[in-house]
Formats: sequence, structure tokens, C-alpha cells
Amino acid sequence: MPINLYEEFPLTWQPNRDLLKKTIYKSLIKILQADILSNNIEQNTKLPSQRDLADFLDINFTTVGHAYKYGIKKGILYSKVGDGTYISPNAYKIPLLSMYDLKKDIVDFGLVDSFGECDTLLMPAIRKLCDHTKLETLLKYRNLEVHDKHLNIAVDWLKTQGVITTSINQVAIINGVQNGLVAVLSTLFKAGDRIVTDRYTYANFLEIARLLQIEVIPIEYDEQGMIPEALEIECIKKKIKGIFLMPSCNNPIGFQITENRRKQLANVIEKENLYVIEDDIFSFMVTYQQGKALPTFQSLLPNHTIYLTSTTKFISSGIRVGFMVFPENLKFKIERALLGTGARASRVETELVCQILSSPVANQIIEKKYQLLKNANEIFDNVFSSMEFKKPESFFPFFRTIPIKGFYKDNQNIIESYTLSLGFRIYHSERFSPQSQSDPFIRISLTSNDLPTLSKGLKRIETERNRINKILKESGKEALQSGIKEI
Repeated sequence: MPINLYEEFPLTWQPNRDLLKKTIYKSLIKILQADILSNNIEQNTKLPSQRDLADFLDINFTTVGHAYKYGIKKGILYSKVGDGTYISPNAYKIPLLSMYDLKKDIVDFGLVDSFGECDTLLMPAIRKLCDHTKLETLLKYRNLEVHDKHLNIAVDWLKTQGVITTSINQVAIINGVQNGLVAVLSTLFKAGDRIVTDRYTYANFLEIARLLQIEVIPIEYDEQGMIPEALEIECIKKKIKGIFLMPSCNNPIGFQITENRRKQLANVIEKENLYVIEDDIFSFMVTYQQGKALPTFQSLLPNHTIYLTSTTKFISSGIRVGFMVFPENLKFKIERALLGTGARASRVETELVCQILSSPVANQIIEKKYQLLKNANEIFDNVFSSMEFKKPESFFPFFRTIPIKGFYKDNQNIIESYTLSLGFRIYHSERFSPQSQSDPFIRISLTSNDLPTLSKGLKRIETERNRINKILKESGKEALQSGIKEI
């Protein structure tokens, strides 16, 4: 029987024992999920210790430990070594970033698009493809073989991005990085495995890992990228199987991992024998702006790294063609996973992309997008000139962040719903981390609207930011929260 006076000293979570069913540890997590969905327990709540909850429920404390581990696998809990187990912000999130269910009058600053006005440059190539003598063959679903011609074009372009490969047998053509990530994670990892990422990272990667029950461990970073010492310490504390990095441009923060830091991280990765999943989707623009490609992790650690990139940001968001480079010893596993997950690109889109990469149109696209990206960043800097930002010095990112520590520090759903009511969509930083962080922000995409719409929308955000700061200064946080909840 429980011996503590829990009515007088309540636990942070007190589930109803009568609801427990076999298997108890799974049943306990189902009860927790129900409490989360009904808002009976807040995110980042520290759960009772295993012994206290076991005492309260009159069950074995090892059962509670098993339940907590199960909750971590499902992505609704996270642990801090020596500090306990917490409710993950991921448990409250709307899964996957997308453009769906968005009204036409909403200005979208959430989706990272690729300047749709550049799509007119593709029309000659599309018309040429329609006149292709073997178009009917390309359209056949069962004809999925990749021509060596396409793979050789892919290899030549990948070399311009710092990728080193000696054989087309190490390259696959995929229908976008996200589907490639599903194939790689499901092949190399199993439920309960751990993978480290930057403290803030690609939101859809976090969701894929959660669905596959892979535990994501966030690692601290600085202006040069992930801190090697922090990675090494985490590898000592826990058994880590892999690492996910976006070296050219972290999404959402926008930092680039420096060449020296890449080499330092590579030393730790090799020592700890980790798989590297390298998402380099923004490399094309960063390499163009800097005039050279920094060493990829694929070039530094070819036997450890699965490299992924895509032409969706480079050529067009509507053309889903990407490239994956992998160690030759993983070829069978990777290709089987690509087939099983339907992640291989269509022949028609592959032919179109290869035609563009082999023509002057590729340079025309990147030159136009560079100018638009430069102008978009300048608009952002002008609108928010009163704020200090840490931004990359050597390139213009596709997105920027606005710190919100002084205001809007409520949970993600309140803030995102509030801004939607004002006519624009943004994404809160909680989407980009598996754990609660002390430096919240909103991420603003600069590439999903034309420049006049971008300017108008950013000015609206700045006006709202100033209004909120004024309320905070004059009336306090309670008045602000009351005003937001009324909306």
C-alpha cells in the first residue's frame, strides 16, 4: 500500500490506478497521453521519480522505469541524466511542417519555399521534355531503372558541392530529402536507438524519428556549429548510434559549420563510430555565395556518412528529385529501403532535373534566386533594424529568427494560433527541438512570398511586436495573456 500522504504532498502527475490494464507499463503511458491531450499536465513537467510513482500506484518501481523508457521511445518524454524525466514539447506539437489547411488570405512565413517566381525559367526545359522521343517510356511506372547517364550527371553536380564519390554505385536518386531520411533511419536505426542533433534542428526530422521511436538527443552549439566536447560528453553518458547534421545551413538557426569545426566533429564521430546523416539541402546556395564548397562530412568520413541533398530548393519545390550518397557496403540495405518506402524519384522528373543541371538554365536559376534571397534578407534587416541579430556573415539564409524571450513566451499552440488570427503563419522554436529550451524564437521564412508581400508582412509582425512590448511595459504579462486568450 502507498505510505506517503499524497493528498497533502501531491506528485506532479497522479494517474488513476483504476485505469491501469495489462500490460501495465504501456497502459501507464496511454493514461499519460490522454492527460496530455486533455491538457491535464503541462509540457516540460518533471514527472515523479520512479519510486514515488510506484509507491503512489502500488506497483513495482521497475515497471515505472519501463514505462518511462517506453514514453521516451514514443517521443512524448525526455530524460536528463541525474535530473529526471520530463514531458516533451513534442507531445503537444502538430506533426510535420506543411502548407496544408492554410487559408488563402494568410501570409505564410512558415513554409520554406524556393521563390516560385523563378519557375518560369523552367518552361523551355519542360517543353523540351514533352517532345522527348522516349517520353512514353519515361512515364511507365514499372520502368524505374536509373540510367547511368542520370547517375553520372548527379555525380558531376555533387562534386561541385564537396561530395567525393568514386562510383555511381554509391549514388541513389530519390524523391526528396524527407523520404530519403525515412529510408535511412528505418534501415540503420531501430526503436530505442539514440541519435544526436543540434539543440535546434529540422522539425520534420524530429517527427520522423518520433514515429520510428528513435530517441533524439540535443547537443549545444555555438557560432561555429555543434560543440565537439558536448558531443563527446553525451557519448560517454549514453550509447549513441548516430548524428544528424545540416552543415551548410542549420534549419532553423541558419549557422554554417566551419571547416575547422567539421574536422573536430569528424574526429569525435570516428572515435565513437557513429553514423552521420548529412542533410545538405542548402549547400547549392551557400556554395554559390561563398565561391567554394567546404569539406562535407561525406568527404571527411566516407565510410560513416549518408549524404542527402535535393533540388527542391535549387530548381523548384514542385520537382521532387534529390540525391543520396552512401558507403558501398550499405548499398544493398539502402536500395532495399528506398524500394520499400517508395523513395525513388520518378524517371520523368529525373530526366527533367538532369537536363537542367546540364544546361545554362541551372546558373540562371541560382543567380536569380541569389538576388531575391539577398533582397529578402535586406528587407528583413531594414524592418527589424532596432533588433540585434546573429546572422551568417558569409551567406544569406532562406529564413531568419526573431527572439521572443521578452514576449510570447507561452506555448507553441497559443502563439501560432494567435499569429494566424492576425493574418500570418509563423513557426515557434518548440517545433525544432525535442526538449524545452531557454531561448525561444519564431522562425520567419523569407522565400515563400514575393518581396512586396514579404515586406508588408514583416512590417505587420514588427508592429505587433512593438505593441506587445508596450503592453508588457505598461500593464504586465497578465494583461498581455488576457488579450491573447480573448483572440
